[in-house]
Amino acid sequence: MSSDEPSLPSGDPVCPGCQAEGSLLLPCGHSLCQSCLQLCQLELGQDQQGCTECYGRELLDSVLKGLFDSLFQDQTRRVGTRAELGLLDSEEGTDKAAGGRMCAKHGERLTLYCEEDEELICGQCQGEEHEDHACSSLEEAAEECKRELRSALRPLQEKLDTLNMAKQNCRDTAEHIRRQTQHAVRLIRADFEKLQQFLRDEETSILNALKEEEEQKSRKMKEKMDRLTDEITSLADLINSTEEAMSSEDTDFLKSYKKTSERVDCTLRDPEETSDALIDVAKHLGCLKFRVWEKMQNMVTYTPVTLDPNTADVCLSLSDDLTTLRYTEEEQQLPDNPERFCYYECVLGSEGLGSGRHSWDVEVGDSSEWALGVVKENVIRKEWFPPSPERGMWTICLYGGEYRSKNATSAPLTLKKKPQKVRVQLDWDAGRVMFSDASDNTLLYKFKDKFSEKLFPYFSNTCKRHPLRILAEKVSVYTE
Repeated sequence: MSSDEPSLPSGDPVCPGCQAEGSLLLPCGHSLCQSCLQLCQLELGQDQQGCTECYGRELLDSVLKGLFDSLFQDQTRRVGTRAELGLLDSEEGTDKAAGGRMCAKHGERLTLYCEEDEELICGQCQGEEHEDHACSSLEEAAEECKRELRSALRPLQEKLDTLNMAKQNCRDTAEHIRRQTQHAVRLIRADFEKLQQFLRDEETSILNALKEEEEQKSRKMKEKMDRLTDEITSLADLINSTEEAMSSEDTDFLKSYKKTSERVDCTLRDPEETSDALIDVAKHLGCLKFRVWEKMQNMVTYTPVTLDPNTADVCLSLSDDLTTLRYTEEEQQLPDNPERFCYYECVLGSEGLGSGRHSWDVEVGDSSEWALGVVKENVIRKEWFPPSPERGMWTICLYGGEYRSKNATSAPLTLKKKPQKVRVQLDWDAGRVMFSDASDNTLLYKFKDKFSEKLFPYFSNTCKRHPLRILAEKVSVYTE
């Protein structure tokens, strides 16, 4: 027992030892007078925690435990709590009971559930504190609470399913991105290989031309040198023979003088100057890159519009150069990204047109169902609706054997002949969209409107046998 215990404030309770008044309240919760406190310290020691009453209770607990152990030795027993055995203090017993199935206040079994206070109660609690409250049995309350939790879990489960689906979509999109990249890499390498092969062929051709010119002019120069060599040899022999004749005796010299004089009296022409003997370097090197670039027109194509595969409906198959769309009944496994169309078998151009004049030709051929035109960037893509300028679509189509313009008063168009190629012309600033037969520029239909945002070329095809193809334009290389 600590030495500062006597300084505790005195209280009114009577000392349980000597029944004297003016007892002190000890830290353990018991009260003793000053005399009994000193006796307690003498018996238990100054360092002992608690008082004689605490010591007696602990001693009793120990004796009871030993007695129970000897009585129930080697027998299967239910392990009881100290509260059930009545060995806990009132406050500790209350806490333990509150955490169990017994009412901490009345000691009765908790058999009811107060719906208003949302707590377990016993029958006595219902008659006292919960008399006017709605109460139910534990089974009914548990079933009702489980029902409420199931209702609360339903939107959470739906949210979980949505998140799992979103994660799966992300996984599918990532896989599609990987396939897109691999496919694009193959096409890019193939196109650059064609360009590099063209350049290699051009390099070989130009080098062969240079080598051929070298061989030709070198051969001519060698022939000329051979002729000069023959002439030099002949002239040297003549000079030597004349000098020999001149060094002979006068009689012999004079006898051969006439012949010698005739040989010497020959007319020799000077060597001719050879023009165009050198390599025409300017012909091979002059504007070399431009001339090669000019030749590339035969292998390079240009289309004013290319298709955007990220907007194509799953039933459309696009060519590798993104200029041809073909309808197929077998749906492709593609991500349902926001840009992609549903319910319309269509695809958009890759670039928006926001000003100026634009034109492109589309080969419709014998396709039995098609639509062409322009649409707004924010046009609805995941729902079906009748296409019209009010919906942000300026199109004409061939459907059911009839040509129609898609507007509020859509009526069949009267055409003199079936167009094989349709020209779409957009004058954004003037607010015009015109359709004509590309073969003779005959006007098919014209929209007049006012545009305030970018428009995208629109293509649709539902004919299984015949595709639509954007025609390439002629590429010209010129100088100013």
